[in-house]
Amino acid sequence: MEERTLAVFESEPIIFALFGNPVGHSLSPLMHQAAYREMGLNAVYVPFCVRDLEAAVRGIRGMDIRGVSVTIPFKEEVRKHLDEFEEGSGRIGAVNTVVNEGGRLRGYNTDWIGFVRDLKEWMPIQGRTFGVLGAGGAARAVLFGILSAGGKPVILNRTAARGEALAKEFGCSFLPLSEIRALEADCLVNTTSAGMAPQVNRSPVEGRDLDKFTWVVDIVYNPLETKLLQDARMAGCHTGSGLGMFVHQGAEQIRLWTGAEPPVESMKRAVRQRLEKNEKN
Repeated sequence: MEERTLAVFESEPIIFALFGNPVGHSLSPLMHQAAYREMGLNAVYVPFCVRDLEAAVRGIRGMDIRGVSVTIPFKEEVRKHLDEFEEGSGRIGAVNTVVNEGGRLRGYNTDWIGFVRDLKEWMPIQGRTFGVLGAGGAARAVLFGILSAGGKPVILNRTAARGEALAKEFGCSFLPLSEIRALEADCLVNTTSAGMAPQVNRSPVEGRDLDKFTWVVDIVYNPLETKLLQDARMAGCHTGSGLGMFVHQGAEQIRLWTGAEPPVESMKRAVRQRLEKNEKN
């Protein structure tokens, strides 16, 4: 796969794309283009604000787009327009990556891979207990990743019915968010959008409830340090932002599309520099 793919890259530009609505805020184009430049690949990554997903997916074949990143609100809906998808995306119920294999479209989910690879740089997962805040699509990817790596997740959610249903589906425990003080866990992971720019003063958890966790991780990467992470640091916790997960999921997309190894550190540096610049302005 690698030799064939790279030979094509040398002869003509290859198109990769981002499908979402909206997409103007996304840093994926910045990250991917930084990677392609360093890899010496003749490729472009184009963001499309999609209004008709079915027509957009047909366009993948029609324009020979080699790979597509899929973001909100299409991660679940896109599955019905694909020819097949791998096991992880089936269990999670969402696709964030489409690979065009000669006109046959195959869906993947690299969000869980990005989360696990980043988390393993900070702490061991095997045998550890993780409180997972939220019960949406991001929570599903994080739950799948923790379970795949041998961790023990406990879902925390304000709406009990939704949290209990998700816990039953994934075979793990549920605890109402109001009872967070009763949770015995090594790490707390936020999968909600609370604290994401521009609502930077929001947090899903009161600061006084964080001192019992050794680690607090937020999958939000903009801002680099959310209010949750600020409060956790003040409470003496080790903290981790969503930057690494974002970069690692994108790096896995590049591996799937090209068969080549992406420059992860350069991708992370490009995104970090842009976020730091935005925070100063």
